[in-house]
Amino acid sequence: MRGSVKARRRSALAVLCAGAVVALGVQGIATAGVARPIPARGQAAAGVSPNRYGELDCNGLSPVQRPVKPDLACADPRGSWGGRFYEHGHYIGHDEPSVRFLSDVKGSGNRFAMTETLPADPAALPTVAHPGKDVTHWFELSVAPWFSITVCDPKSAPLLPCKPNYDGNAPSGSYPGGGAAFVELQFYPPGFAPFDDNISCDNTHWCSALNIDSLECTGNGSGPCNPNCTEPVNFAFIQRSGVPTGPPSPQLSDLASFTPNSQTLLMNPGDKITVRLFDAAIPGGHALEAKETDWTTHQTGYMIASRANGFMNTNPFTCKGARFNFQTEYSTARAQNIIPWGIGPYMINDEYEIGHFEPCTSVSIQKTVHLSPTVSDLYYTTCNGPYETVPDTNARFEPSDAPCYPAGDVHGGLAAPNVMTGCDVFFQAIGDLEYDGTPYYPDWPKSTTPGSFPSPFLQQQPVTVRGVAYRDFQFMTDASATEFSTKCNLTTGSGCVLPPDGPGRFYPYFTQALVNGVCVWEFGNMRNGDKFGGDAQYGAVGPGTLGAFAGPVIRNQPCRSRP
Repeated sequence: MRGSVKARRRSALAVLCAGAVVALGVQGIATAGVARPIPARGQAAAGVSPNRYGELDCNGLSPVQRPVKPDLACADPRGSWGGRFYEHGHYIGHDEPSVRFLSDVKGSGNRFAMTETLPADPAALPTVAHPGKDVTHWFELSVAPWFSITVCDPKSAPLLPCKPNYDGNAPSGSYPGGGAAFVELQFYPPGFAPFDDNISCDNTHWCSALNIDSLECTGNGSGPCNPNCTEPVNFAFIQRSGVPTGPPSPQLSDLASFTPNSQTLLMNPGDKITVRLFDAAIPGGHALEAKETDWTTHQTGYMIASRANGFMNTNPFTCKGARFNFQTEYSTARAQNIIPWGIGPYMINDEYEIGHFEPCTSVSIQKTVHLSPTVSDLYYTTCNGPYETVPDTNARFEPSDAPCYPAGDVHGGLAAPNVMTGCDVFFQAIGDLEYDGTPYYPDWPKSTTPGSFPSPFLQQQPVTVRGVAYRDFQFMTDASATEFSTKCNLTTGSGCVLPPDGPGRFYPYFTQALVNGVCVWEFGNMRNGDKFGGDAQYGAVGPGTLGAFAGPVIRNQPCRSRP
């Protein structure tokens, strides 16, 4: 049965790709790395048409729709430009160090839970004087730590049928895998609001949101893509009521979708929370649910990626939306079960999105960003100060560090005053490709209590069904994809280095340590436990790593000595 299902899927892929080749011609196929239109072949016109503002493209590059949040942290697709994804004249990759959890236990791919203590920032405000020794807050280090899982989406790459909670969706041999979208349950640190075009929900709380990224391309990112809706994203804050703040879909999301309201779950630094991602039974079927319980404040928030909540998948030919229940893709978290179009073998991952902040002593060259037909904000393109060692002149990769904001900026009344001057590095570069921002200096947590640097996340061992622990783990990072200066080859690993080639010469790493009698995962510059070799934990780039640094699969023996 499994063989016949895969045969039908291969046949569907062959027909789709053949149609694309005929319509595009030889010249279109030869243009490596550039998003090309997928030709419509009599698709029905039904569906929800995109509004003028929305999230048809997580990278903010759609020519038919303005992004309502132009600095959203996106997934990192694999592409045909030396393995990198190149869209509308821009390289869109970024840096995502993570630890992946693996298990053959049935349910481990659709039921994940982890309890963690949220970090705290130093009492002193951030400073911008001595790179590597400045007072540093979390929003400078990681704009969106996240947990991930993969969900079924037949309208996402590789544009093939998928069966929810089925390990047969995994890529195998010539079969590229079932259609899949990537879920990131992202957490946002305090201090640099508003979220609409910045990093934080407010200056004092952590908040979080469910992000579901699809890819409107044939193949696994290397085939023709729809340039009008290349990477559509569904977004919704985790809410105490479970009701989105605004429409979550790529077609209809608006300013309300990215503006916290009175029901948004706000968490304090130091709170102990439990995070769950699971396939939930709902009226009429199933859908992915993200649930967070704050044991310190006794509040709970959740979000269900369902038709009833307005979640939609996207027609890859027309960019129109259709209400959709996103269900988990796999039954288990075995090694073969991955997001088929990502750089690196991602699925159940604990990650820190880095390379999105650079401190400044001042900013210059003012511009305006429009967040809706009636709301706009002023930002700056140029960072001045000791971190900016080389001017941003590379028009292809990092033309500027925008958006930049001065300390005290209230964004026209949208936020409390920002606590420092700095840049998000999102609008044009999508990431710090020169490695001169805070994340690439040793300003990461060094202690379980904040001093000049913040405290780390303290994450207990994740569990799945019946509280069973994940048996194995694997360290990985797609920093390789951003390494242009060293000419990193994503197939052979030649020229790929850690730490990256920047002035700080530092790259954060994972640690497993015993803290207050509990074995926890930490991330940063911690030295109180097993460092797994520091940067060596990420292994190397090679033919079997899908373009990422990836270490070996390691048996999880929490806080035990290793041979």
